[in-house]
Amino acid sequence: MHDELDAQLIRRLTDRARSEGLALTGTGGLLQQLTKLVLESALEGELEDHLGYAKHAPEGRDGGNSRNGRRAKTVTTESGPVEVAVPRDRDGSFSPTIVPKHARRLPGVEDLILSLSAKGLTHGEISAHLAEVYGAEISKTTITTITDKISERLAEWQKRPLDEVYPVLFIDALHVKIRDGQVANRAIYIALAVTVDGERDILGLWASDGAEGAKYWQRVLAEIKNRGVRDTCIVVCDGLKGLPDAINLTWPEAIVQTCLIHLIRNTFRYAGRQDWAALARDLKPIYTAVSEAAALEEFARFAGIWEQKYPAIIKLWENAWAEFVPFLRFDREIRTVVCSTNAIESLNARLRRAVRARGHFPSEAAALKCLFLAITALDPKGDGRARWARRWKPALNAFELTFEGRLTRHTNIN
Repeated sequence: MHDELDAQLIRRLTDRARSEGLALTGTGGLLQQLTKLVLESALEGELEDHLGYAKHAPEGRDGGNSRNGRRAKTVTTESGPVEVAVPRDRDGSFSPTIVPKHARRLPGVEDLILSLSAKGLTHGEISAHLAEVYGAEISKTTITTITDKISERLAEWQKRPLDEVYPVLFIDALHVKIRDGQVANRAIYIALAVTVDGERDILGLWASDGAEGAKYWQRVLAEIKNRGVRDTCIVVCDGLKGLPDAINLTWPEAIVQTCLIHLIRNTFRYAGRQDWAALARDLKPIYTAVSEAAALEEFARFAGIWEQKYPAIIKLWENAWAEFVPFLRFDREIRTVVCSTNAIESLNARLRRAVRARGHFPSEAAALKCLFLAITALDPKGDGRARWARRWKPALNAFELTFEGRLTRHTNIN
């Protein structure tokens, strides 16, 4: 019966809006009127619960706390600014939940602001968007105050407990421009793990201190270890000074693997575009070889073709060889996980989009806040997580065989 009445009420309102030419959105639109109706009804319901009796009931005449009129209040909603009549009680003890005292915005508006910030909009652009679309005047200072609340969530996220073991851990750098006296490039490091259930888990964000080395990485990895990570089978990284040594100290059994995607990409940096296709063709037999011996043969052939024209490419591969060859020991299933561009590249693409939209940041904290907002907006429906989990089972079996039960040593797998 209640649903029928609601449907009838909505039908009457929409019919009236249509007959009067009332717009759906905008100032005075149907959504604003519906929002006002819902908020005021909810406030009356909250006051009734607070007082313990219905409006006009005889209990209100016994001299105790009772209704005491209303006061007008304008709140910013996702439908725009709405003026509501907030009921009051005589002793002033009524504290509504849906429209809290002193609040001028509903929570949905803050969620909208955080969502727009996660997409890379500046505070000025968010303010202009809200004014244009919703007619809501919200200053850049207010938007800063709202987004600053995310810093607490970022701190909690950065300290949360982690799994005891991860089969694969990717460590990569994202460069952002930070205005600290003058605009300069700074690296922010991202640790992305694959769990034993095949889900991607971003472990944290770390801003560079300008002097990265073994001590810096030892501090970062010690933080990850102190949050519960007792082991990881493979750590994939690329040319980060001091990181391999820090990995070996933190998890002695871990294999350090250079990122194949970065290695190939850096190869092309030394070559003219006209040679990229030929280079890609000649490189493929090296990283698809069945063993290190076979890869060495293919690399010798590759060097014979390209060393005279691009000696820097040959040196690049020679320097990276010790951390490239572990990849060649693995089954095809493990190679697929370790070399998948989807794991880190799709994440970096989303984060770079948010960074590019902002241009540069006034501080390190502002950059970290922007990146964290972008991370929270990833995969909202969980479709990517589900796809990874489905593809993970063959790799899980291969990891169990290759790494001799290390995944089950620290955790239970269903």
